[in-house]
Amino acid sequence: VLDADGAARLAGSGVLLDARAGERYRGEVEPIDRVGGHIPGALSAPTMENVGPDGHFLPAADLRDRFKALGVSGDAPVGVYCGSGVSAAHEALALAIAGIPAALYVGSWSEWSNDPSRPVAVGPDPR
Repeated sequence: VLDADGAARLAGSGVLLDARAGERYRGEVEPIDRVGGHIPGALSAPTMENVGPDGHFLPAADLRDRFKALGVSGDAPVGVYCGSGVSAAHEALALAIAGIPAALYVGSWSEWSNDPSRPVAVGPDPR
């Protein structure tokens, strides 16, 4: 697992995936927390893209391809967060199915955004 400081470090030295819907990542919509956006350096990786139309996880090879396209190469550590930890746990399982170990930032966006000293990025770019 990761804490907020660990998530911040991983966003700069590894791959930090944001498992929320794209509009929440970009800061266009934030139905729960006081501010919208994402952890600077995090990449948008919506959890719902881990499953097919039947609601089951995609095959391991497809998940590996998906995460590779997001920059997960196996050369750097991977972490995942979402709004409150639930969707990120789902994404960590998808990564495990793909054979990719990942750490979970349990506090997720709710913890991060509740601290006004932490930076917030908005828009489609990670930074």
